[in-house]
Amino acid sequence: MTSPLLYRRATPDDLLAICELGQQLNSLHHQQRPDTYAPATENFARDSTHWRPYIDGENRATFIAEQAGRTIGFITMQVTQFSSPLMQPQRIARVGSVCVDERIRGQGIGRALMQCAQTWAIEHNAVDLRLTVWAFNAPALRLYEELGYEMRAFEMGKRLEENP
Repeated sequence: MTSPLLYRRATPDDLLAICELGQQLNSLHHQQRPDTYAPATENFARDSTHWRPYIDGENRATFIAEQAGRTIGFITMQVTQFSSPLMQPQRIARVGSVCVDERIRGQGIGRALMQCAQTWAIEHNAVDLRLTVWAFNAPALRLYEELGYEMRAFEMGKRLEENP
């Protein structure tokens, strides 16, 4: 019998498990964009300064998926009040990272984590939930489209080489 899945808000005690699982996410991104992302490391505590603000920072949250006491997925998010004289004022939630252990993907864990993010965003009076996804990440693109996310903008970039 398989242990049940538990979804809950992360605490500071979960930081190292998030850092360790985050190495899979880091590895995928480094593989595709080594010009942008550092390689994964066995010293996963290196990344604690990146993940910690999403656990205990103001207007931020991390939810984890746990099975048999082991962290098997997480999602980070934050909410901000956006205002500009050219735009409608609105409270926006943004998903930062979504990671599910590569050995158990395709079982609805990412979908459930996205629901945790949506519920949290609504509880924090956000009117819009946004995220950024790399074009190379086809499985994530499919999931987000299935969940009703729409393409709103393209971010374009050009690598600048040093002049001789």
